[in-house]
Amino acid sequence: MTRLSLFNNPLLLGFDHFERTLDRISKTATEGYPPYNIEQVGEDALRITLAVAGFALSDLEVQVEGNQLTVRGRQAEETGRVYLHRGIAARQFQRSFVLAEGIEIAGATLDNGLLSIDLVRPTVASQARTIKIAAADEGGGAGQTLMTGPQARRT
Repeated sequence: MTRLSLFNNPLLLGFDHFERTLDRISKTATEGYPPYNIEQVGEDALRITLAVAGFALSDLEVQVEGNQLTVRGRQAEETGRVYLHRGIAARQFQRSFVLAEGIEIAGATLDNGLLSIDLVRPTVASQARTIKIAAADEGGGAGQTLMTGPQARRT
């Protein structure tokens, strides 16, 4: 069976990373543990709060790789305890969030069973610059490649 893709149009070349991101999001969207909130705490600041009751600092790991934030929780098995009822989840978990370009992690805190991860989007000042247009007889004629950005060097 062939899988249909939103991005298989020949005019959408180079968008395969968006497809992989959407696949990753759809797989993790069905997971319900641990529950979490995402709140806006400032104009350029967000906070993700996960309910991790029963987890100690040493049981939790927050990691950023590329544009993906991953939170893992692993508790050591308690030996010698006999539970008549065990309603507090003690299973390991992994919760992932895909971050937009430019989002940075400001820090993380654990308080009363809530793990809060603060995110910020640094404001980038827009920069305008004027590009000199050279006449063809000044060396800007056909056959030369115009380069912009950090690779461009003046000869």
